[in-house]
Amino acid sequence: MLVLIGASLDVPLGTAALAASAYTLGYGLAQPAWGMASDRFGRVRVMRLSLAAAALGALSSAAAPGAASLVVARGLTGACFAAAIAGSLTYVGDTVAPAERQGALSSLMSAFALGTALATVVAGVLAHWVSWRVVFALPGLLAAYLVLALRRLPEPALAPRKVGALHTVVRSRWQWYVMGVAALEGGVLLGCFTYLPPALESLGAAPAAAGAVAALYGVAAMGGAQVVRGPARRLGPVALIVMGGAQVTLAYAVAAAHPSLLTLGLSAVLLGGGWAFLHSTVQAWATLLVPEARASGIALFGVALYLGSALGTELASGPAQRGAFQGLFGVAAILAVPLTALAAYGRSRYGRDGGTENGSERGSGGACGSRDGRPPRRERSRRAADPRPSDPRTDGPARQR
Repeated sequence: MLVLIGASLDVPLGTAALAASAYTLGYGLAQPAWGMASDRFGRVRVMRLSLAAAALGALSSAAAPGAASLVVARGLTGACFAAAIAGSLTYVGDTVAPAERQGALSSLMSAFALGTALATVVAGVLAHWVSWRVVFALPGLLAAYLVLALRRLPEPALAPRKVGALHTVVRSRWQWYVMGVAALEGGVLLGCFTYLPPALESLGAAPAAAGAVAALYGVAAMGGAQVVRGPARRLGPVALIVMGGAQVTLAYAVAAAHPSLLTLGLSAVLLGGGWAFLHSTVQAWATLLVPEARASGIALFGVALYLGSALGTELASGPAQRGAFQGLFGVAAILAVPLTALAAYGRSRYGRDGGTENGSERGSGGACGSRDGRPPRRERSRRAADPRPSDPRTDGPARQR
């Protein structure tokens, strides 16, 4: 759309691209603020407020008379939409028991991937045949509808805490560890994936063909998000991380060994599968860390992921400009190994530690610390004697009587 926007507003392509940069910058920087607000005022309330502001920003973008006003409107819109995905992830963390959370987050990831794929297709069609302004207006109308629809969504009870949400989060050493894993994951998986389509075009592929091959990533991510639900129950999070990391490593190794339309297409599929297995597991781990300030923790997790992606994209830009795509993908394959090792080792240690630091939810996917998602034997015996139903929203320390 940037070419169409530049032509419509009579500005260079670089100036039009500032609108996209402003949206991304606003999206990344606003996440911690929305997270702290969500921990203070409630998940649904903050999501509705942010979507109402995002609707105004999107409609202002559609009506922008010039480049400067468009850049400001896109920055505002990105900052407001930043609460939507982090808020939905937090809501799942609050309302779904840890043993079931991996499957719920996988379904949520499928919705994200489907929305992104549909938006890409619809935006291209509308921008070409109607107007780029309609592309900005449509999400604003959908956001306004969601403000009303979310009234029916029950508000989870906020967990009590003694200090502020941000202070609670930064005191957790596991939060910092997972943020480090997220930053490395963003650089390796997202940052280097950016150069898959240019690598195809360097081989003579048309831009449409390169885009179609890159779209296989989204298809694989959607499929993998559904496939991972079964193994998540049987194998546990560490095995899922290893499986996802192996797919990422193989994807970049194949791309580095013999780049072609076929091998780079296979790489896109493997990277989508790796994202579904690796990222969804690390993301589920992030929801366990600081339940009394969950929204702030997830927001900082997202910031680390996007900063890592931006850094990886920047560091890889030099080799990409020289056309050294094989070397770029080779380095990515090598870095995928320590990424997998750090994520698997940390997740295993978190399970053994019980995940009890700073009141965090215990266990590596289960309600009270067992690696298979079940409570420990003593807890199972107690529940057998006391079969009263429990509220999954209070899973963790709050449910200990």
